[in-house]
Amino acid sequence: MAAERQQTLASEVALEGIGVHSGQRSALRIKPAAESFGVRFLRADLPGTPEVPARLEYVTRTELGTTLGRGDAEIMTVEHVLAALASLEVDNALIELDGPEPPILDGSFAPYVAAVTEAGLAVQRAPASVIRLSAPVTAGDERSGSYVAVPDPRFRVSATIDYPHPVIRRQYGSYCATGNHFAQDLAGARTFGFKADAEALHARGRALGASLDNTVVLDDSGILNDELRFADEFVRHKAGDIVGDMALLGGRFRGHVVAERPSHTGNVKLAAAISEAGSGARGAISIGRIMEHLPHRYPMLLVDRVLEFESRKRIVGLKNVTINEPFFGGHFPEHPIMPGVLVIEAMGQVGGLLLMDAVDDPEGKVVYFMSLDNVKWRRPVVPGDQLVFELEMVHFRRQVCKMRGTGTVDGQVVAQAEMTARIVDK
Repeated sequence: MAAERQQTLASEVALEGIGVHSGQRSALRIKPAAESFGVRFLRADLPGTPEVPARLEYVTRTELGTTLGRGDAEIMTVEHVLAALASLEVDNALIELDGPEPPILDGSFAPYVAAVTEAGLAVQRAPASVIRLSAPVTAGDERSGSYVAVPDPRFRVSATIDYPHPVIRRQYGSYCATGNHFAQDLAGARTFGFKADAEALHARGRALGASLDNTVVLDDSGILNDELRFADEFVRHKAGDIVGDMALLGGRFRGHVVAERPSHTGNVKLAAAISEAGSGARGAISIGRIMEHLPHRYPMLLVDRVLEFESRKRIVGLKNVTINEPFFGGHFPEHPIMPGVLVIEAMGQVGGLLLMDAVDDPEGKVVYFMSLDNVKWRRPVVPGDQLVFELEMVHFRRQVCKMRGTGTVDGQVVAQAEMTARIVDK
């Protein structure tokens, strides 16, 4: 079977409207992006136009929607646009916003699906990251809902909700979450809320943009809108939200998610559990597993993803370099260049992940580098570059390892080094 290829948009998408929670108007543009760029949000209205990757590690809140944040930049209610991109298997895109929240539009996923479909998709050369399950994964609790994800060749969502309201009560649905199936079965389902909760939500700065134009509103006995789009529109929307939150895994998910009383908090917990289980394609390692094995954290965690991994032999990892890296503020700010020592540090962190698989009890160990030899820098690394590091294990004996590494950008070598490291107890 041929490997799935990455995709981006064939042309730019532009939409405008009000944010359901912020109540602020914003313009949104979804732009094509290069291979392995991933999906990122950009706050065009903030100084420095900061970017926030659509990844689990940037989730800051999950109350009534999923919020991403990085430094002073925050994006609320990301799940609708992410669900549309995930359902169409868009791997690389830049979502540019001039406000704190994507427009809610009609309250469903459909306007985003229609806009991206009209723009068209462009197939790229690089293989897509496909996240598959090798065993069941469970998550959730009484408050956030209960979840189990099981292996399946497709992405499928089965959800059950239960509200003490005569229009909702208990609803169940099972849906294929990609392509035309998502467009027909889930995309049109709108978000919903209760009139009795409006005052309390407004006092907390939530639902400030909600109206009958973008939300199914329920009073004690029925709905205030003209009619529902589906008799079970409520569970369909909850299933669509799961698709959007699972997009934060950073790859095309393959599995069957079964959710009882799902919530954004529970959705993110399930995605984190899948990430921590290390499921992935071609030996890939998720950011969750990377953070388990490396002691570094922002701003010194310089590995975004491991693309390939052959135990005790070879590893390929990447670092996306953006203008928002903290070192650019002081290192040639008028002509930003990534410090060469940090390029080698990033290479060393990728190599450290290769070493941690070579020992028992990796959680109790740490890698100390002992020497660097034949270090060469071939060209500067600048904002917008994607650093790809490939390291091979040359020699390993008695907790001491020698590795040979190369860093490239767009296939051109930017740095090389030979590294010797020792594994010691923490």
